[in-house]
Amino acid sequence: MKYMLLVCGDDTNDASGMAPVEPWVEELGDRGVRRHGHRLALPADAVTVRVRGGEVLRTDGPFAETKEYVAGFDILECDTLEEAVEAAAKHPVATIGAMEVRPFWEDEDAQGQIRRLDAELTEAARTGDVERRIACYAQDAEVVAGGRHHRGAEALRKALAETSVEPVTREVLESRIHVDESVAFGHALVRTDGRLLRVTTGYRDTGPRWLIAHEHATEVSS
Repeated sequence: MKYMLLVCGDDTNDASGMAPVEPWVEELGDRGVRRHGHRLALPADAVTVRVRGGEVLRTDGPFAETKEYVAGFDILECDTLEEAVEAAAKHPVATIGAMEVRPFWEDEDAQGQIRRLDAELTEAARTGDVERRIACYAQDAEVVAGGRHHRGAEALRKALAETSVEPVTREVLESRIHVDESVAFGHALVRTDGRLLRVTTGYRDTGPRWLIAHEHATEVSS
């Protein structure tokens, strides 16, 4: 399960004797516990945005005046909350500030969403529905297929409209997916209308759903 670790600094404490963070990052990275993370700029560089009565209100600085502030974040993948708490307790900032450990909202796993997207693409090809196929791609997607390079969903739409006058058979023979937070990579062997293709796909998590951001298909010699 994934956990968000909010690293909270405290201006009232002396950080001069704090241990360096790099060994903690390296150890948890080697163990596959720390998936991602980064430091944040100081609260003085923050901008707080509110909308009231349709008017956008912008205030320089953090949303709350406090000695404690979020100095950075880390995304952990642990089997239990206790394991995440143990990892947080070893963070050097825990000795002078505070660490907030919060589980991600549980949803369908990323691999399941991506495989469902691929099934949608297969069904759209089978029915010859161009718009349904385009809906599987990001607007800025880069697609290389049949020796042609399509930049953006609109270019791909025009190409499909020219060639997809009939439904296309599409069968995924084998597929491997690697997910890393908001991006994922897939390698698949696909049979379509008698041709065998090796397809490499880059996916992007757009928030509401995963979409194809890059696709490169090459024909496999028989």
